[in-house]
Amino acid sequence: MIMQKPILKKRDLYLNRMIAFQDTEMIKVITGIRRCGKSSLMKLMAQHLRENGIAQDQILEMNFESMSFPDMDVRGFYEYVKARILPEQRMYLFFDEVQRIAGWENAVNSFRVDFDCDIYITGSNAYLLSSELSTYLSGRYVEIKVLPLSFKEFLDFHGYTVTEKKSPTGALKRRITDQDGDIYDERELFNEYARFGGMPMLADVGLEIDRVTAALDGVYSAAVVNDILEREKRKGRRTITDPILLRKIIMFLADNIGNNVSATSIGNTLVNEGLLEEKGRRKPAVHTIQSYIEALLEAYIFYEIKRFDIKGKEYLRTLGKYYIVDMGLRNYLLGYRDGDSGHILENIIYFELLRQGYDVAIGKIDNQEVDFIATKADEKKYIQVTENMNAPETRDRELAPLRKIRDNYEKMVIALDCALTHTQDGIKIIKALDFLLF
Repeated sequence: MIMQKPILKKRDLYLNRMIAFQDTEMIKVITGIRRCGKSSLMKLMAQHLRENGIAQDQILEMNFESMSFPDMDVRGFYEYVKARILPEQRMYLFFDEVQRIAGWENAVNSFRVDFDCDIYITGSNAYLLSSELSTYLSGRYVEIKVLPLSFKEFLDFHGYTVTEKKSPTGALKRRITDQDGDIYDERELFNEYARFGGMPMLADVGLEIDRVTAALDGVYSAAVVNDILEREKRKGRRTITDPILLRKIIMFLADNIGNNVSATSIGNTLVNEGLLEEKGRRKPAVHTIQSYIEALLEAYIFYEIKRFDIKGKEYLRTLGKYYIVDMGLRNYLLGYRDGDSGHILENIIYFELLRQGYDVAIGKIDNQEVDFIATKADEKKYIQVTENMNAPETRDRELAPLRKIRDNYEKMVIALDCALTHTQDGIKIIKALDFLLF
């Protein structure tokens, strides 16, 4: 029986970023949590090259998670590639999970110097950039950060089509249909997205809870075991030595997305709530907890967001917040439960802003907080996120900090439930699903 290759789903947001740097000296480094689609993106780029006249023998693809390259060392890596370089031809080199080769950065730097080539690599740990790569290739690489599926991508991957048309009054009406033309409620589909998350492989396994849980267990194990615990051993560091403590911290952060958190508060909570009740365990030191958090950030499981004083125009050292990269992973860890929908929406909006290319901070103005300040180039947006904007007291609470900001940058409230969308005091009120499906 001949196995058919799976059809690659387009992810144009990231593919276009790669194409923009094609045939430049810059090494393209695709980063993100395990199983978020980095390997598929590499295949999409190789497919794009073939479709645009690049011959197959000019393209070399190596996936170091495959048994095709067992026990390869850095010298073997260099010689393998060198033997396949075509004279007088530009080569396109794709190296997936290249950090599995000890000393890989020496080889990649040599390829750049020795051959006429365009290089693409992936990595599932930020240590790849923060230390190894930057030492050898400072200023010569561009990072393309890949996230799990957006809500819009989630619909596409799961076979839904979003169409928009204007009503007789001029308002845009949106309709979501499946491959048979059946119409689906967008709020119900959003609830599925918030429940199961956006890991691309779920489009293959389906959204039955047992299958989703098994798939996400694989993601969690790969990210934590391969990219934190095993990674520490390969680096010769002994900072992350307690898998039980690591899981407790993961659970705490997952349960506190969007809340102000510090290493001290984590340690106190683990002790006070009896989460370290195993015999002989003591309260971990603050620097130990901070090291574990940094490992989780390096593995792209959590993202940290800093606080910014809007009046003082400076970042603050006080408590920041953490958001989890995928809501499905959070529910896998904590159980598929109802509640906390406000912070869940906040988490989803935060990552959508990152996808759109914004740098994101928390805003502080006097004693009030603005959920997000989103900036890129000369653009800035102040954003409040709320589950419901219908009650007068909620409207006043969400609008109050935005009203205090005296500059002329865009200000908005993104609400999941909102009877009226309009502009009030120069502040736009937008439905969350409109924002996510725009």
